[in-house]
Amino acid sequence: MSINNKVVWITGASSGIGKALAIEFSKINVNLILSSRKKESLELVKGLCKNPSLVKIITLDLEDYYNLQPKVDEAITCFGKVDVLVNNGGISQRSLVKDTKISVDKRIMDINYLGTVALTKAILPHFIKNKNGQFVVTTSIVGKIGTPLRSSYAASKHALHGFFDSLRAEHHKDNIFVTLVCPGFVKTNVSINALTGNGTPQEKMDTATENGIAPEHFAKLMLKAINTKKEEVYIAGAKEKLGVYVKRFFPKLLSKMIRKLSVT
Repeated sequence: MSINNKVVWITGASSGIGKALAIEFSKINVNLILSSRKKESLELVKGLCKNPSLVKIITLDLEDYYNLQPKVDEAITCFGKVDVLVNNGGISQRSLVKDTKISVDKRIMDINYLGTVALTKAILPHFIKNKNGQFVVTTSIVGKIGTPLRSSYAASKHALHGFFDSLRAEHHKDNIFVTLVCPGFVKTNVSINALTGNGTPQEKMDTATENGIAPEHFAKLMLKAINTKKEEVYIAGAKEKLGVYVKRFFPKLLSKMIRKLSVT
């Protein structure tokens, strides 16, 4: 695999997709750096990796996006370089536009968009200097299609697409690649942790999420997309993928379909 002997840094690695991806990466010859806010959870994930001695932990909070440069410096010192940054950290939403406080919109944008952008900008000079690097971004199918109860979340994911499409164009000459990974429903705690209109977690599992793709299977497909340097990939159910193409070619039809869609 082209990813062999690389140094891979994963944010949001303490649970869900990030955890599954870390375990999957550990099965091949890579050095791993795992990050999230929760050190104890990261230690548990490290213990599940095939070779824990090749795994380093750096705690960070994407919401604290003015102070991420020291985290990048620390990551580079772990193994002398970073080859792949998997921007996987983020938070979801379960609330109607009319019920969502502006503070919730801001928090979701701070974590999902500005935190990811700040970390990316902090490590970009390292990639440019090495004339090598890959940004992997966990966006969402709602980064392509806005659905009910996801206004702020969809906005943050749409914004990531715009930013990273621009970055890809600007730094192709530097041998820097961008892979945008768009999940559909994946069976993780994302809906349990999702913010409601007043900013508190929903604290329950959505039926759609419960019936989603197993994170272990998702991680295998995501790793394949990273290894082949796909520019954009949809890892989702057939209906979710179909929505992306209906939006592209028949937007008015999609608008009618989306009103009837069950997203919880």
